[in-house]
Amino acid sequence: MAKSTCVCIETGGRQGCRSDSLTCVPTPSLAALPIRRLTLRDLTACADLSEDRGWPREEHKWGFLLTAGKGYGIDDPDGGLVAACVVTEYGSWERSDLGAIGMVLVAERHASQGVGRRLMRHVVSAMGTTPLTLHATPNGRPLYEELGFKVTGRAEMLTGHFTPGGPECGVTTRAATAEDLPSILRLDEEVFGADRTPLITRLPAFADQLRVAEDGGRIIGYTAAWPNMDTHVVGPLIARDTQTAQALITSLAAHTDRPLRTDIDVRHEELLAWAKARGLASVAFNAVMTYGITDLPGDWTRRFAPLTVAAG
Repeated sequence: MAKSTCVCIETGGRQGCRSDSLTCVPTPSLAALPIRRLTLRDLTACADLSEDRGWPREEHKWGFLLTAGKGYGIDDPDGGLVAACVVTEYGSWERSDLGAIGMVLVAERHASQGVGRRLMRHVVSAMGTTPLTLHATPNGRPLYEELGFKVTGRAEMLTGHFTPGGPECGVTTRAATAEDLPSILRLDEEVFGADRTPLITRLPAFADQLRVAEDGGRIIGYTAAWPNMDTHVVGPLIARDTQTAQALITSLAAHTDRPLRTDIDVRHEELLAWAKARGLASVAFNAVMTYGITDLPGDWTRRFAPLTVAAG
């Protein structure tokens, strides 16, 4: 139901605020509030929305996603945002091959009123025939299933201070250079299954570390560590095999004092066991869901962790 607010109107040729000069004007209902595109000007409002739902503000991540992707939101007449989400598209300039939906949030005061469902339906409609994917929390999963998303996998979130140990794996790693970018982009598209150039080319500015693994002068894996509140998030993590993935994580940990956080595909059991043995603890599980496709494209055996669960 729409709520009402009283405004003063002019009476008797002067401003009056007597009771007979008040007219009650209904404000729009939630269903009537327009959905609009978000920009970097909405960064603070998006961070406020995260904080409202008990999430970290994550302004660095919000800024990255609003620049690399498309933000959608609903303005609250009382200020701030009723809801927001971001869609990151991958593929050629002519056609999107995949869209990743993330940061779906509804303000606490407007929860359980159908706002999230309306926003998601708008996004699905706006994406047309483009296949979609998202990482769903247990709370969000029922809504996405209602909209037609199917569970196709799971990711386990780990966090903690990394403790090195065990035998050296013998994989060569180093800091990435500008000259490595073409090779990184080729490897990423091959493994991810879609062109992510607009996202990956932003990594050097977004991340504190960008590192590669080599074999005979050929790049066989890469990863980044980007700052998020008091942690460094490890992602994306793409590697030829588990041993290479381990070497890349170890190389990142050697250059930071912060706790690490990452989301690893649960099919990579060996890497998960190795990470837990070195101080990273399991925090949560998210369902990997798709819409319009039965599984994600690319080669999951070399795709160990996403850049962020909000962008795939």
